[in-house]
Amino acid sequence: MRIPRPKILSLPFLDDIEEKGVLKASTDLADDVVTRVTAGLNISDVRAVLRGDPPARPNPRLTPHADGFWFHVRPGYYSNLMDGLYPTFRLGWLATFFFAWETLTGIYLMIFYTPSPIVAYENMLDILSNVPFGRWMRDTHKLGGELMVLVVAFHMVRTFITGSYKRPRQFTWATGALLLIFTLFVSFFGYLLPWDQLSLWAVTIGASTAEATPFIGREADLLMRGGPEIGANGLLRAYLLHVIVFPLILIVLLSVHYYKVIIHGHSLPPEAEDAGVDTARKVPMNVRTYFMPKILTRELVYVAALTLILLAASAFTFGYHAPLEPHADNLITPLHTTSPWYFLWVQGLMKLGDKFIFGALIPFGIVFGTLVVWPYIEVGRNRRYGARRIGLSIAAGSLVLTAILTYMGTPWFAVETSPDQEAVAVLLPQTSPGPLRLADWEDIPFGTLVASEWEAAPTRTTSKLLKLFDNALERGREISIYGNLEGFMIVEDWQSNLKKITLRVGWDNTETGEPAEFNEVFFFHRNSDYGQGE
Repeated sequence: MRIPRPKILSLPFLDDIEEKGVLKASTDLADDVVTRVTAGLNISDVRAVLRGDPPARPNPRLTPHADGFWFHVRPGYYSNLMDGLYPTFRLGWLATFFFAWETLTGIYLMIFYTPSPIVAYENMLDILSNVPFGRWMRDTHKLGGELMVLVVAFHMVRTFITGSYKRPRQFTWATGALLLIFTLFVSFFGYLLPWDQLSLWAVTIGASTAEATPFIGREADLLMRGGPEIGANGLLRAYLLHVIVFPLILIVLLSVHYYKVIIHGHSLPPEAEDAGVDTARKVPMNVRTYFMPKILTRELVYVAALTLILLAASAFTFGYHAPLEPHADNLITPLHTTSPWYFLWVQGLMKLGDKFIFGALIPFGIVFGTLVVWPYIEVGRNRRYGARRIGLSIAAGSLVLTAILTYMGTPWFAVETSPDQEAVAVLLPQTSPGPLRLADWEDIPFGTLVASEWEAAPTRTTSKLLKLFDNALERGREISIYGNLEGFMIVEDWQSNLKKITLRVGWDNTETGEPAEFNEVFFFHRNSDYGQGE
C-alpha cells in the first residue's frame, strides 16, 4: 500500500511526475517555461519559427506582440512592400540598436570613471591602459555615438523624402524630431567627459552661445558652465545630463515614437498609394510578411553584423581609436578650436553675424522648431515624389546649405591666425602629440636645420619634418607683411638623454622695417613615448 506524501511536500511538478512520469512532466514544464518567456509561443511554435514554417491558424506568433514585454513595440506583420530595405532602410531599427549599444558600453565605462577634474583625465588613461577591454569599449562607445547621430539624421531625411511625416503621422514625426535633437545634446555633453583639451574647448564654444540669449544669457551661461569657467560643477552637470537626464528623455520619446509607429503602421512606398490615401494598417492576408520569422531573423543578423563591425573597427592597429588629447587647460586655447562636427554648421552660422541671432535663434529656435512642427505646416496629403517638387527641393537645398555651413564652421573658412604660429603648430600641435613628438629620438641630430633646405637634411625623418615646416610657411610668404620668412629647427644637447628643440620662425616686418621672430621650445627625452597611445 502506497503511503500518501505529506501535503507540505506537495508540489505541482512532483504531482505531475507521479501522474505522467519524469520525461513527460519535464517536457511539459519546459514547454510551460518557454510559453511564459515568449509570451505565447510553446516549444513547437519556436521550432516552427526557426525552421521558417508557415504559421498555424490562428497565428500564435502574434501573441507576443499583444501580450509580451519586448515585442509589443514591433508590428506583428508588415506589408510585402516593406519587406526589403526600401523604403525604410531599417534606419529606425539601427538607431535603436545604437542607443542600446551606447547604454551597454556606457555602463561599463561608468564603472571606472569619476566626474571630477581632479581624476577624470587619469581615469581615461586607466581605461586606455589598465582596464580590461577598456580601450575597446571606449572606442566602440565613441564610434557608436557618432554613428547614432548619423543614423538618426539619415532616418529623418529618409522620412522627409518619402513623405512619411504626413497625416496621420504628424506626431510620430514630431517625436522623431525631438529624438534627433536630444541625440545631438546627449552626444554633445558626453564630449566633455574625457576632460582633455579637445573636449573642454569644443564644449566651451557650444556653451558660449547661451550667453548671447537676451535677458537670461548670463544666468544661462553660468548654469551650463557651473561657474565663470567650466570646472568641477560643469563637468558634473555634463555627466548627469549625459548618463541620466537625456537618456531618460530618449527612452520616453523612443517609447512614444514606437507606440505611434505601431498605431499607424509603417507607411508604404509613396508610389504604392493614391494621393491622400493611407493603407498601411490595412494589410490583406495574402500580402503580409510576419515579423516572425523573417523580419526577426533578419534584424538579428543586422545586430550581429553591426556588433562585429563596431568591435572590429577598433580592434586592429589601424582601426578607429577615440582621440584623447592633453589634459584640459582653461589657460591654453588651442589653435583652430571647433565645436563637435555635428554642430559645425552652427559655428558656420555664427561667422555670419550676431551670436544670438545666428548662434541661438536661427539654429535652435527657427531650424529645430520648424523641424518639429513641419507636418502641421505642410498639410498636403499627396506623398508621391512628382507632386512634392517644392518639398523635395527644400530638402535638397537644406542638405546643400548644411554642407556649406559645416565647411564654414571649420578652421579653413574666415579664420585668420599668425602664419608663424600656424607653422610651428604643424610640428608641435597643442592638442595632440604631432609629428615632432612622435619622431624617434635618434633621428633628430644636433645642429641648426633650415626649413627651406629640407632636401639636404641629414636624416629622412628631419627631412620630412622640415618639409612640413616649410610647406606650412608658404602661406605666410604670400602675406606682404612677412618679408624673408624662414623657419629653423635648433637641436641642442641639453642634458644626458635630453634634447632641447627650438622651433624658430624669423621674418622682416615690411611695415616697420624691424626684424621679428617667434619661438617654441620642446624638450625631447630619449625615453619619451608619445606614440604609445596611438
